[in-house]
Amino acid sequence: MNILNTPFDTLFNTAPFSKIKDVDFLPAFKLAIDNAKAEIDAITHSEDAPSFENTIEALEFSGQQLDRISSIFFNLNSAETSDNIQKIAQEVSPLLSEFSNDITLNEDLFKRVKAVYDCKSSLNLPTEQDTLLDKKYKSFARNGANLSEDKKQKLREIDKQLSQLKLKFGENVLAETNNFEMLITNEDELSGLPEGELEAAKQLAESKNQEGWLFTLDYPSYIPFMTYADNRELRKKLAIAAGKKAFKGDALDNQDNVLQIAKLRFERAQLLGYKTHAHFVLEERMAKTPEKVEAFLEELLEKAKPAAAREFQELQDFATELDGITQLEKWDSGYYAEKLKQKRFDLDDEKLKPYFKLENVIDGAFKVAQKLFGLEFEEINTIDKYHEDVLTYKVTNAKGEFISIFYADFFPRAGKRNGAWMTSYKPQYIKNGTEERPHISIVCNFTKPTKTKPSLLTFNEVTTLFHEFGHALHGMLANTTYPSLSGTSVFWDFVELPSQILENWCYEKEALELF
Repeated sequence: MNILNTPFDTLFNTAPFSKIKDVDFLPAFKLAIDNAKAEIDAITHSEDAPSFENTIEALEFSGQQLDRISSIFFNLNSAETSDNIQKIAQEVSPLLSEFSNDITLNEDLFKRVKAVYDCKSSLNLPTEQDTLLDKKYKSFARNGANLSEDKKQKLREIDKQLSQLKLKFGENVLAETNNFEMLITNEDELSGLPEGELEAAKQLAESKNQEGWLFTLDYPSYIPFMTYADNRELRKKLAIAAGKKAFKGDALDNQDNVLQIAKLRFERAQLLGYKTHAHFVLEERMAKTPEKVEAFLEELLEKAKPAAAREFQELQDFATELDGITQLEKWDSGYYAEKLKQKRFDLDDEKLKPYFKLENVIDGAFKVAQKLFGLEFEEINTIDKYHEDVLTYKVTNAKGEFISIFYADFFPRAGKRNGAWMTSYKPQYIKNGTEERPHISIVCNFTKPTKTKPSLLTFNEVTTLFHEFGHALHGMLANTTYPSLSGTSVFWDFVELPSQILENWCYEKEALELF
C-alpha cells in the first residue's frame, strides 16, 4: 500500500518524509483523486434533500487525503525540488486542474449547493457556517458553474494550460538561478566586501571544487555583493545576470510563458463574465476593484514621487562627488545608498550583524510569541524532516496543550526557490468533535554559517524572519471548524496584516533586548 494513501503512523501525524519516495507521488495522487471523486459522487447523488450538513459541510470535508498529499508535494516542489519532482508536477497539475473543474462544473452538485444557498436567509446559520456557505457557492458561481457546456469545455482547456505554464515559469527561474556562477580568482576584485561575505564565497567555491571566491544569484550572495563590492563592472555583471533570468531567448526563456499566461487569464476572465483577470481576482480581495487599486496607487505616487526624486538626486550627487559617476545605474543604487547611509548616520548593517545571530533571532521571535500569546517552543528531533537543515519544534500553550508543529527552513540550496514564505503541511480544523492541530512551516534564504562564523542576519533579514513568523503564528493559532476558513485562509490582501504587525517588534527596544 502506498504510504501517502494511508493514515500516517507518526508522532503528531506528521509527514513521514524519509519514507516517501518520488515514485509514490503520481499513483498516490491518482488514487486520492479517485477516492475524492467517490466522495463527491455520494454528495451529488444523495437522495436526501440538500442541507448544509449533507452538501456544504460534506463538500468541505471531502478530498482530505488529496489535500494532504498536495500540500506535501507542492511544498517540496518549492523548498526541495528535483528534476523528478518537477516532472511529476507537470503530470499532476493538469490532473488536479481537471479534478477541480469536475467539481465546480458539476451541474447536479451545483444545483444542491444553490438549493442550500437560496434558502440561506431562513437557515439562521452561525457566522462561520454562513461564511462557508457563501464561499462554497461563490467558488462554483465564479468558476464556471453557470456556463454553457461548450464554454465549460473551453474553461477546462484554459485551466489545464495555465496549470502547466505557471509551473514551467517557476522551474525556469529556479534553473536560471542555479545556472549562474561568478567565480573571482583575483583578490583585488573583491575590494569592499566584508570578511564574512568573502569567507562564505570562498567556502561555496570549495564546495564545488573551485579555487577562488564564488558568487551566485541566491540572495545571501547577491545582495551583499551589490551593496559592498567596489568593482562596478562586476556589480553590473551580477545585476544584468539577475535581470536576464529566463529572458535570454533560450530553452529556459519565460517571455512566451508570461505572454501565454496573461492571454489565458484574460480569456478565462472574459469567459466567466469579467472585464479582466484583475476584476476577477479583486472581487475576492479587500480592495474589490482595479479602479480602487489604481486610485490608491495614484495617490501613493503623488505623495511619494517628489520625495523619491529628491532622494535619487541626492544619491546621484553623492556618487558624482565620491567617484565621478555621472549616470546612476541599477547596479549602483544599493552600493551608494549604503555608502551615504554610513556617512550620514554612521550606520553599517555589517556592524549590526554580530548582534543578530540566527539562533538568537529565532529565540527572540519565540520570546515575543511567548509574551504576546503564551506560546512555548520546544525543539524536537523525533519527527521527520525533508532536509537536514530544517529545524522542527513542538508548540504548546501556557496550559501545556499541543498547539502546532513548526518547521523552519532557513538556508538557500539548489532545490529551493529564492525568497521567503510561510506554508502549511496540515491545516487546523474540527471534525466529528475532534480537533486537528496545524503543521506550519516558514522557508527563508539567509546566509549559511561558515567554518568560523555562525549565520549572522542583516536587520532586513531579521524583519523578514519576524514577518514570516507572523504568518506562522496566524496559522498556528487557528481556531475554526472548517479547513478552508482556517488560519491564513482569508482575503489575500488581509493575510499580510499579522505578518506586518509582527515586524514592528523588531523596532522596539524592549523586544530587541530579549535577544
